[in-house]
Amino acid sequence: MMGHVVKGEKQVSVGWSFTGVAELVIGQEALGGLRIALIETKISFGKAAPRRWSSPSQWHQLGQNKSGQGWGGGQQTSAGRVATGWLAPGLPEAATLQDGAVPPQDPPPPLRLLLDLSLDSSKSQHIPKGESCGTRIASEVILDSGPVSLQQFDMEMAARVLWGSLGLLRLVWCLLPQTGYVHPDEFFQSPEVMAEDVLGVEAARPWEFHPSSPCRTVVFPLLTSGSAFWLLRLWEEWGPWPGAVSGYALLVGPRLLLTTLSFALDLAVYHLAPAWGAERWNALLLLSGSYVTLVFYTRTFSNAIEGLLFAWLLVLVSPGLAKSSTPRKPTPGPQWHGWLLGGLVVAGFFNRPTFLAFALVPLFLWGTCGATDPSFKSLTQHARVLLPGASLTAVAFVAADSWYFSSPSRPSTLVLTPVNFLHYNLDPVNLARHGTHVRLTHLAVNGFLLFGALHAHTLRAAWQQLRAGLRACAQMGFPRALGAWSPRPSPRSLLLLFYFMPLTLLSAFSHQEARFLIPLLVPLVLLCSLQTQPAPYRGTLALFNILGALFFGCLHQGGLVPGLGHLEQVVHAPEPLRVPTHFTLIFTHTYMPPRHLLHLPGLGLGLSVDVVDMGGAEDGVLCQALNNFTRHPSCQAAGGPWLCRLFVVTPGTTRPAVRKCRFPLRSEMLIFPHLTLEDPPALSSLLSRAWRDHLSLHILELGEKPDNMTQKPLPKTAVGEGPIPPLSVGWTGTEP
Repeated sequence: MMGHVVKGEKQVSVGWSFTGVAELVIGQEALGGLRIALIETKISFGKAAPRRWSSPSQWHQLGQNKSGQGWGGGQQTSAGRVATGWLAPGLPEAATLQDGAVPPQDPPPPLRLLLDLSLDSSKSQHIPKGESCGTRIASEVILDSGPVSLQQFDMEMAARVLWGSLGLLRLVWCLLPQTGYVHPDEFFQSPEVMAEDVLGVEAARPWEFHPSSPCRTVVFPLLTSGSAFWLLRLWEEWGPWPGAVSGYALLVGPRLLLTTLSFALDLAVYHLAPAWGAERWNALLLLSGSYVTLVFYTRTFSNAIEGLLFAWLLVLVSPGLAKSSTPRKPTPGPQWHGWLLGGLVVAGFFNRPTFLAFALVPLFLWGTCGATDPSFKSLTQHARVLLPGASLTAVAFVAADSWYFSSPSRPSTLVLTPVNFLHYNLDPVNLARHGTHVRLTHLAVNGFLLFGALHAHTLRAAWQQLRAGLRACAQMGFPRALGAWSPRPSPRSLLLLFYFMPLTLLSAFSHQEARFLIPLLVPLVLLCSLQTQPAPYRGTLALFNILGALFFGCLHQGGLVPGLGHLEQVVHAPEPLRVPTHFTLIFTHTYMPPRHLLHLPGLGLGLSVDVVDMGGAEDGVLCQALNNFTRHPSCQAAGGPWLCRLFVVTPGTTRPAVRKCRFPLRSEMLIFPHLTLEDPPALSSLLSRAWRDHLSLHILELGEKPDNMTQKPLPKTAVGEGPIPPLSVGWTGTEP
């Protein structure tokens, strides 16, 4: 396909045929009395560094036939002059094409570019005099993968700018911060535990981190949230501003570290895209523009760590998979490569044992790629390469976990957290406590919820692949079709395996949450960025990611984290009457509140604050609990020394339940937006004038009932040892 550079009444057609990725710059040259545009080209082949052509001595004219052989000069046609040139390292910004140029004795290396310049007056267009020839360019580039407009190179620069803007948005949105509360595991599998260990603040330690039932490794929480809190502690002790540690710092610190690590995902895709035949910047835009990256990979989820490890596992195995499909005798690679790969697999297994579902296909293909006779023997040979790094990593994780979970009663117990994790999650009864889902939930619901049109595009590609295989079996018969099957599937087929095999294995478990699939984002963007097919549904995809980011990043349980920030200011405010004050914070119909964000000193020092999570308690249970708290003998209302302040935190949809308890209201604060899918607002309420109240989190400070002064207080034995009776009604554990 030829493009056109037009000036006056003459038309210059420029056709390019090359292999590689080009970056074009316009220059000027005179040919036959006509000013035309030459192009200075920078091409990168494979993994080679980009080469720039700028030396006049290395520009040669070459006549070339269709077979690519032979030397010659320029040719004349009825339309004008056709100059065919060989581009070797060294194209000047303004090179003169002259007939009879002497070619080199040996052709340059196969970094070549075929340049055709012709004059054609039959399709001339008029450009006003004085307009530069370079201002009217509609040339097209013919790559091996198809035609690409010259505008692609401007688009590549635009893609880089857009990727940088999305990366900046990722950082800024982390610092704002995001108010959405995706799932309790974001806090209770890392920062809630590390805040207590490193900073000594009050926290609710989940059952997975108790020495009696350790199911989570402590290594990754220590490396992520623990490192962030350690830096905050150093800043508080040695920094120029005292009191720098606040609820905001406790929230943003770990998230900022994970956000920084999320750019390792971009780096992995940057290296993976060329190896798998994907458009690099298209893949990077799909990755950085996905709300999964903006929301999930900037939070302290173990699934985010799993996704990062899976991405770099693909980086380590891809060089072998991307080589020629010709069987060959395997050559030993660098020793550090096998050690690193083995260590990475074991680290992913200790982080989440489900990592094996993601690593299975890449490791199998890596173990058999290039072997003249792929068999169990070749797999065992490759497995031996992994053993040293895997063994050292496993010893390090077991030692760290055994040290962390040791206690005076169990000083020498060997702790194997992945074994405990599997023992718990392979029991259907335990999984049922966290929710049971249909086996097709990942395929039919969660994939669309996370990836939208990309998941639909991948399903269609898988169906096309399956239909082609079934058609071949129908035409040739299964044995012949199997014999004709290539031992080296196409990149498209392998990427489909990388996506659907983990999804299928995870679907075998009855508990299926959407966040379990976020590691599949990397093979998904590579599959949807292959050069053989256009990126799907760009406008729809952009709208989908905007809505997903707003919903999960701002709206979903969006008032709880800001509400904790408000309560932190309340409980840390100076006491005007110098009367000891006890705060009771009751959370009902919300996610479990992370207590470390209140920045309360631990071990009963300083403030007296009780945080009570009542989960989805019924109205009667809530009213009974409120009566018990206000009647406590330690409160001034019952003749005690404490000034008791009672706060109830509840969504707008359950606000009437507090009104039924008939407690006087001292103050009320609304935090917008807040949506709980467990108690969603009715459509009629959203269409009413009070729609904002239903989409807000209500923080109510209640007073004492008038009859509390006369009613007999509850005995101390009925309410426990502290000033307020202990109550545990809500959610007590994290998801598997």
